[in-house]
Amino acid sequence: MNAADFLGADVTVQIDRPLGSRHPRHGFVYPVNYGFVPGVMAPDGQELDAYVLGVFEPLCQFEARCIALIRRTSDADDKLILVPNGVEYDDGQIRALTEFQERFFTSVILRRPSP
Repeated sequence: MNAADFLGADVTVQIDRPLGSRHPRHGFVYPVNYGFVPGVMAPDGQELDAYVLGVFEPLCQFEARCIALIRRTSDADDKLILVPNGVEYDDGQIRALTEFQERFFTSVILRRPSP
């Protein structure tokens, strides 16, 4: 399955790096919940990753709407952008909220085409 197929869909993610946790190797703190879609593989050979924005407490699992996709052009790793119903972020806000990790990569933000 292509990560872009999730745009506009409700997605359940397993959170393995909840808000406030530390990255196991690099030591930075996650300012958002970060996880993966169980059983869905990304081009990097790992399960498809996701940022959960608009939730301000640590999560274990969450179902949310995919409003965008960060497609890294400097490596083979896509990241879903998930938000609760009724929450929206523009591209600048997504960049700001994911900058803690995405600043190390070149990427584009993809969205579902308007009808």
